[in-house]
Order: sequence, then C-alpha cells, then structure tokens
Amino acid sequence: MEKPSSSNVQVICVDESHEGQRIDNFLFTRLKGVPKSRIYKAIRKGEVRVNKKRVKPEYKLSIGDQIRLPPLRVAAPAVVKGFASQRMGQKIEQRIIFEDPDFIIINKPAGMAVHGGSGISLGVIEALRQARSKQKFLELVHRLDRETSGCLLIAKKSSALKEVHKLLLERSVEKRYLLLVAGHCDFQEQVVDVALKKNVLKSGERIVLPDSEGKSAKTIFRRIKYINDMTLLEAKPITGRTHQIRVHARYLGFPILGDDKYGDDAANKKFKARGYHQLCLHSSSLAFYLEAKKQGVGVCALLLEPWAKLVRER
Repeated sequence: MEKPSSSNVQVICVDESHEGQRIDNFLFTRLKGVPKSRIYKAIRKGEVRVNKKRVKPEYKLSIGDQIRLPPLRVAAPAVVKGFASQRMGQKIEQRIIFEDPDFIIINKPAGMAVHGGSGISLGVIEALRQARSKQKFLELVHRLDRETSGCLLIAKKSSALKEVHKLLLERSVEKRYLLLVAGHCDFQEQVVDVALKKNVLKSGERIVLPDSEGKSAKTIFRRIKYINDMTLLEAKPITGRTHQIRVHARYLGFPILGDDKYGDDAANKKFKARGYHQLCLHSSSLAFYLEAKKQGVGVCALLLEPWAKLVRER
C-alpha cells in the first residue's frame, strides 16, 4: 500500500556528505520505495531540478546545490520490531573497530546479514541507520556473506564511497581472510586463477562454479599452521567475485569447514559433532590508501567466533 511522502515540494541543500554523488543515486537512497522508473521519469520531465534547472541522471552534486523534490508516492516502509532493531544496533556499535569522519569499519558477527532482503527485514546497514538516525549518509562499500565474519567497510560520505569504489575497481584494496579446512594442505602457498560463473540449479538454488566462460577470479592461499587434522589458511583475494574464496578453496580440494553450500558433507558432519556449526571464514584485515587525503587506512579484526578456540590450539 502506498502513501504520499508529502503534499508539498521539498528543497534540499547538498552538504559534503553527498558531494560528488550522482543525482539518480541520491534519489534512490532518499526516495526508498519509489520505483526507479518513476524517479528517472521525474528527472526527465524536470519535476526534479537542481538550482532551478533541469539535470540529467548522471549529474554530480556539489556542496550548496538546491535540489527540488516533487511530491512522490512511496511504499509504506516495512515494519521492523523496535526492540530487535535496537538490540542489533547496540551489537553493531560494540563491534566497531575503526571510525573517522569518512568511514566505519565493523567486525561483523557471523550469521548477521549486511542488508535486508530475501526474507531478511533487517541487516547491518538498516540497523546502523536506525541507531544513527541523525547521520545523513551511511552506505555499504562492499559486502560479506551472511555467515562470514570480520571487516565490513561502511562509508559516511558519498565522496568516500566513490573513492574506495574506484580503489576496488583498480584492485588497490587489500583484503585478507582466515579459513579453516579439513585435512593437511601439502603446499606453503598456492595461487588459484580460475574463472567463476553464477548458475541457478533446477531447485532454484543459486551457486557459483568454476567455468572458463565466467568472470576472471584469482586468490592466493597461504598455509599458516596445522591444527590437529585441520589446516588454518590465509586467503588474499585479488578479485572480488561472489563466493570466490569458498569456491576456490573447494577447487583446491580443501573446502572450508562449516560451508553448507560448497563444503564436504562428511567433514562438516564430523565438525558439527564436535560442537561447531559456523562457516569457518573470517575477513581478518582490510587496507587501502586514500590519495586525496594522503592517508592510509588499515585494520585487523579479531576472530571472535566459536571456532577461534580451534585457531588458538597449537
């Protein structure tokens, strides 16, 4: 059911948090619930204006720009239980490991989705926006699988988001992961350079598989140590494909323990019998350099999940 967002025209003054952002992307965030086709129509017909002038969807905002927003109808927001969102927001705040005027980095717990969707009404970004309702701009810079823990980067300004997205495209953001696999890996370092392609099975399940016709994907694996009948590895992804580390680990013959999609059923069953039920994949560090500020950002996220007990074993 739809309801009017406002019966009057709104005028918004752009501040530094949205400097450099495209007008269409600004409106997508500002007018959640309005179909993109309706937003583009409003821009095309001049219902949306910047400084009293018509603009194109790719127009980039500047500080001080006056945006005229017409009264548009938006879908009623999904109802989220206040206590659940408050509790989740508090948990996220406790997991912040770095914050400055441009970014927040969270040590995301395993089992927490980064955003709502597919039956999940509340993710990290929605809960954080509710907890920090006065923050004008909060956007995910990248994503982590729901069951993956560790470093999650969030931008507090459009300009910061744009800069790191550029670094990601240039492969200038260094990420490292810890993963626990069954068996003893016989290599010290191994490079997997195997293209990946998204597929949909007959059951409707979405899965990523090695495929020469897929997108290029490269991961460097390094052995850290043996832990009883398991091996702790470090993975450095050079590209950032969906499920890349999980699929490449399986390709190596050492699927990640606790991985219900790409793992080994027998190994997972044995692992669960020992009391461990989570995917053993953790985003342990994140580093990049901001040329505009002449500043480097680098963080390490402690492994706080139950399988950390195994990692500490010698």
